[in-house]
Amino acid sequence: MRIIFIRHGDPDYKNDSLTEKGRREAELLAERVLNWKDDITHIYRSPLGRAKLTCEYSLNKLHMEATECEWLKEFYYPTHHAEQNNEIHVPWDFYPAAWTDFKEAYDKDKWAELSLLQENDIKGEAEHVNASFDKLLEEYGLKRNGEYYLTDGSDHGKTLVFFCHLGVSFLIMGHLLGISPFVLWHGFFVAPTAVTVLATEEREPGKCAFRTQYFGDTSHLRLNGEPASKSGYFTDCFQG
Repeated sequence: MRIIFIRHGDPDYKNDSLTEKGRREAELLAERVLNWKDDITHIYRSPLGRAKLTCEYSLNKLHMEATECEWLKEFYYPTHHAEQNNEIHVPWDFYPAAWTDFKEAYDKDKWAELSLLQENDIKGEAEHVNASFDKLLEEYGLKRNGEYYLTDGSDHGKTLVFFCHLGVSFLIMGHLLGISPFVLWHGFFVAPTAVTVLATEEREPGKCAFRTQYFGDTSHLRLNGEPASKSGYFTDCFQG
Protein backbone atom coordinates (compact mmCIF):
# COMPACT_ATOMS: atom_id res chain seq x y z
CA MET A 1 0.00 0.00 0.00
CA ARG A 2 1.06 3.54 -0.73
CA ILE A 3 0.02 6.53 1.41
CA ILE A 4 0.36 10.04 -0.03
CA PHE A 5 0.01 13.06 2.24
CA ILE A 6 -0.48 16.45 0.58
CA ARG A 7 -0.42 19.68 2.53
CA HIS A 8 -2.91 22.37 1.48
CA GLY A 9 -1.79 25.35 -0.61
CA ASP A 10 -0.48 28.64 0.75
CA PRO A 11 -3.17 29.46 3.32
CA ASP A 12 -5.40 32.42 3.99
CA TYR A 13 -5.91 31.38 7.61
CA LYS A 14 -8.26 34.27 8.41
CA ASN A 15 -10.80 33.04 5.88
CA ASP A 16 -9.79 29.37 5.98
CA SER A 17 -9.08 29.49 2.27
CA LEU A 18 -6.13 29.93 -0.09
CA THR A 19 -4.18 33.00 -1.06
CA GLU A 20 -3.75 33.76 -4.76
CA LYS A 21 -0.37 32.08 -4.50
CA GLY A 22 -2.05 29.08 -2.89
CA ARG A 23 -4.44 28.81 -5.82
CA ARG A 24 -1.54 28.83 -8.27
CA GLU A 25 0.14 26.12 -6.21
CA ALA A 26 -3.04 24.03 -6.19
CA GLU A 27 -3.32 24.31 -9.98
CA LEU A 28 0.26 23.12 -10.47
CA LEU A 29 -0.26 20.34 -7.95
CA ALA A 30 -3.38 19.18 -9.81
CA GLU A 31 -1.34 18.71 -12.99
CA ARG A 32 1.01 16.49 -11.03
CA VAL A 33 -1.75 14.51 -9.35
CA LEU A 34 -3.39 13.89 -12.74
CA ASN A 35 -0.39 11.71 -13.58
CA TRP A 36 -1.39 9.39 -10.74
CA LYS A 37 -4.93 8.87 -12.05
CA ASP A 38 -4.49 5.16 -12.80
CA ASP A 39 -2.81 4.52 -9.44
CA ILE A 40 -5.17 6.28 -7.04
CA THR A 41 -7.53 3.99 -5.14
CA HIS A 42 -9.28 6.73 -3.18
CA ILE A 43 -8.86 10.34 -2.00
CA TYR A 44 -9.57 11.59 1.51
CA ARG A 45 -9.60 15.19 2.65
CA SER A 46 -9.83 17.40 5.69
CA PRO A 47 -13.11 19.27 6.30
CA LEU A 48 -11.26 22.60 6.56
CA GLY A 49 -11.62 25.06 3.71
CA ARG A 50 -7.97 25.42 2.73
CA ALA A 51 -7.53 21.67 2.32
CA LYS A 52 -10.90 21.19 0.60
CA LEU A 53 -10.14 23.91 -1.95
CA THR A 54 -6.67 22.52 -2.65
CA CYS A 55 -8.19 19.10 -3.17
CA GLU A 56 -10.92 20.48 -5.44
CA TYR A 57 -8.40 21.52 -8.08
CA SER A 58 -7.15 17.92 -8.30
CA LEU A 59 -10.61 16.36 -8.19
CA ASN A 60 -11.68 18.49 -11.16
CA LYS A 61 -8.70 17.22 -13.16
CA LEU A 62 -9.21 13.61 -12.14
CA HIS A 63 -13.03 13.60 -12.39
CA MET A 64 -13.06 11.84 -9.03
CA GLU A 65 -14.70 12.39 -5.67
CA ALA A 66 -13.16 12.51 -2.20
CA THR A 67 -14.30 11.33 1.21
CA GLU A 68 -14.24 14.02 3.90
CA CYS A 69 -12.90 12.89 7.27
CA GLU A 70 -13.44 14.96 10.41
CA TRP A 71 -10.30 13.52 12.00
CA LEU A 72 -8.12 14.86 9.15
CA LYS A 73 -8.68 18.45 10.28
CA GLU A 74 -5.61 20.27 11.57
CA PHE A 75 -4.39 19.00 14.95
CA TYR A 76 -4.98 22.37 16.53
CA TYR A 77 -5.16 22.14 20.34
CA PRO A 78 -3.54 25.27 21.81
CA THR A 79 -2.29 25.56 25.36
CA HIS A 80 -0.92 28.37 27.52
CA HIS A 81 2.81 28.12 28.01
CA ALA A 82 4.42 29.80 31.02
CA GLU A 83 7.87 29.91 29.40
CA GLN A 84 6.48 31.65 26.32
CA ASN A 85 4.94 34.67 28.06
CA ASN A 86 1.91 32.54 28.99
CA GLU A 87 0.74 32.96 25.41
CA ILE A 88 -1.33 30.34 23.64
CA HIS A 89 0.71 28.01 21.46
CA VAL A 90 -0.04 24.82 19.57
CA PRO A 91 2.27 21.82 20.18
CA TRP A 92 4.36 22.43 17.05
CA ASP A 93 4.97 26.08 17.95
CA PHE A 94 6.91 25.71 21.21
CA TYR A 95 10.34 27.34 21.41
CA PRO A 96 13.19 24.83 21.81
CA ALA A 97 13.95 25.79 25.43
CA ALA A 98 10.29 25.25 26.31
CA TRP A 99 10.11 21.53 25.53
CA THR A 100 13.51 19.93 24.83
CA ASP A 101 14.29 19.35 28.52
CA PHE A 102 11.28 17.04 28.74
CA LYS A 103 12.57 13.62 27.71
CA GLU A 104 9.01 12.37 27.33
CA ALA A 105 8.67 14.65 24.32
CA TYR A 106 11.01 12.32 22.41
CA ASP A 107 9.10 9.19 23.45
CA LYS A 108 6.54 7.91 20.95
CA ASP A 109 4.36 6.55 23.77
CA LYS A 110 4.71 9.27 26.42
CA TRP A 111 4.86 12.57 24.51
CA ALA A 112 1.15 13.34 25.02
CA GLU A 113 1.54 13.01 28.81
CA LEU A 114 3.71 16.14 28.98
CA SER A 115 2.55 18.62 31.60
CA LEU A 116 2.73 21.24 28.83
CA LEU A 117 -0.16 19.57 27.00
CA GLN A 118 -2.71 18.97 29.73
CA GLU A 119 -4.84 22.05 29.11
CA ASN A 120 -6.57 20.17 26.30
CA ASP A 121 -7.13 16.42 25.99
CA ILE A 122 -4.34 16.16 23.43
CA LYS A 123 -3.66 12.53 24.28
CA GLY A 124 -7.28 11.61 23.69
CA GLU A 125 -7.44 13.60 20.46
CA ALA A 126 -4.23 12.00 19.17
CA GLU A 127 -5.55 8.53 19.97
CA HIS A 128 -8.76 9.37 18.11
CA VAL A 129 -6.88 10.43 14.98
CA ASN A 130 -4.56 7.42 14.97
CA ALA A 131 -7.36 4.96 15.72
CA SER A 132 -9.44 6.47 12.91
CA PHE A 133 -6.51 6.07 10.51
CA ASP A 134 -5.97 2.46 11.57
CA LYS A 135 -9.68 1.75 11.13
CA LEU A 136 -9.46 3.08 7.59
CA LEU A 137 -6.43 0.91 6.84
CA GLU A 138 -8.37 -2.14 8.07
CA GLU A 139 -10.88 -1.50 5.28
CA TYR A 140 -8.01 -2.09 2.87
CA GLY A 141 -6.66 -5.22 4.53
CA LEU A 142 -4.10 -3.84 7.00
CA LYS A 143 -4.56 -4.52 10.71
CA ARG A 144 -2.40 -2.88 13.37
CA ASN A 145 -0.38 -5.36 15.41
CA GLY A 146 1.81 -3.56 17.92
CA GLU A 147 4.26 -1.46 15.90
CA TYR A 148 3.59 -3.04 12.50
CA TYR A 149 0.65 -4.25 10.41
CA LEU A 150 -0.73 -7.61 9.44
CA THR A 151 -1.87 -7.90 5.83
CA ASP A 152 -4.15 -10.31 4.05
CA GLY A 153 -2.77 -9.15 0.71
CA SER A 154 -5.79 -7.09 -0.31
CA ASP A 155 -3.82 -3.87 0.30
CA HIS A 156 -1.38 -4.67 -2.49
CA GLY A 157 -1.36 -2.04 -5.22
CA LYS A 158 -3.60 0.38 -3.32
CA THR A 159 -2.78 4.10 -3.22
CA LEU A 160 -4.60 6.38 -0.77
CA VAL A 161 -4.22 10.16 -1.07
CA PHE A 162 -4.83 12.51 1.87
CA PHE A 163 -5.26 16.26 1.43
CA CYS A 164 -4.76 17.71 4.88
CA HIS A 165 -2.35 19.70 7.07
CA LEU A 166 1.20 19.67 8.42
CA GLY A 167 0.28 19.05 12.06
CA VAL A 168 -2.10 16.15 11.57
CA SER A 169 -0.05 14.45 8.85
CA PHE A 170 3.03 14.51 11.10
CA LEU A 171 0.95 13.06 13.93
CA ILE A 172 -0.13 10.15 11.73
CA MET A 173 3.38 9.68 10.34
CA GLY A 174 4.69 9.42 13.89
CA HIS A 175 2.13 6.67 14.50
CA LEU A 176 3.10 4.80 11.33
CA LEU A 177 6.85 5.14 11.79
CA GLY A 178 7.18 4.84 15.59
CA ILE A 179 8.40 8.42 16.09
CA SER A 180 7.22 11.03 18.57
CA PRO A 181 5.34 13.69 16.60
CA PHE A 182 7.22 16.30 18.63
CA VAL A 183 10.37 15.30 16.74
CA LEU A 184 8.56 15.67 13.43
CA TRP A 185 6.71 18.88 14.35
CA HIS A 186 9.87 20.66 15.46
CA GLY A 187 12.49 19.00 13.30
CA PHE A 188 10.83 18.77 9.89
CA PHE A 189 8.85 21.00 7.54
CA VAL A 190 6.66 20.47 4.49
CA ALA A 191 5.78 23.51 2.40
CA PRO A 192 2.24 24.14 1.11
CA THR A 193 1.22 21.53 -1.53
CA ALA A 194 4.27 19.40 -0.63
CA VAL A 195 3.92 15.70 -1.40
CA THR A 196 5.04 13.02 1.08
CA VAL A 197 4.90 9.33 0.21
CA LEU A 198 5.01 6.33 2.53
CA ALA A 199 4.63 2.72 1.44
CA THR A 200 4.48 -0.67 3.08
CA GLU A 201 7.29 -3.20 2.86
CA GLU A 202 6.27 -6.84 3.34
CA ARG A 203 9.59 -8.52 3.99
CA GLU A 204 7.89 -11.30 5.94
CA PRO A 205 4.73 -12.85 4.51
CA GLY A 206 1.66 -11.29 6.10
CA LYS A 207 3.61 -8.65 8.04
CA CYS A 208 4.45 -5.14 6.85
CA ALA A 209 5.65 -1.78 8.02
CA PHE A 210 5.56 1.70 6.51
CA ARG A 211 8.67 3.39 5.17
CA THR A 212 9.02 6.94 3.83
CA GLN A 213 9.91 7.08 0.12
CA TYR A 214 10.12 10.84 -0.15
CA PHE A 215 9.24 13.74 2.06
CA GLY A 216 7.92 17.24 1.40
CA ASP A 217 8.52 17.24 -2.36
CA THR A 218 7.56 20.46 -4.18
CA SER A 219 9.07 19.74 -7.59
CA HIS A 220 5.74 20.60 -9.25
CA LEU A 221 6.30 24.16 -8.03
CA ARG A 222 10.04 24.44 -8.67
CA LEU A 223 9.84 23.07 -12.22
CA ASN A 224 7.20 25.67 -13.05
CA GLY A 225 8.97 28.65 -11.53
CA GLU A 226 6.68 28.95 -8.50
CA PRO A 227 8.65 29.43 -5.25
CA ALA A 228 7.73 27.22 -2.32
CA SER A 229 5.84 29.04 0.43
CA LYS A 230 7.43 29.21 3.88
CA SER A 231 4.06 29.25 5.65
CA GLY A 232 4.69 27.56 9.01
CA TYR A 233 8.45 28.00 8.76
CA PHE A 234 10.39 30.71 10.56
CA THR A 235 13.20 31.49 8.14
CA ASP A 236 13.68 31.47 4.37
CA CYS A 237 13.15 28.28 2.39
CA PHE A 238 15.91 27.11 0.06
CA GLN A 239 14.53 27.28 -3.49
CA GLY A 240 17.28 25.32 -5.28
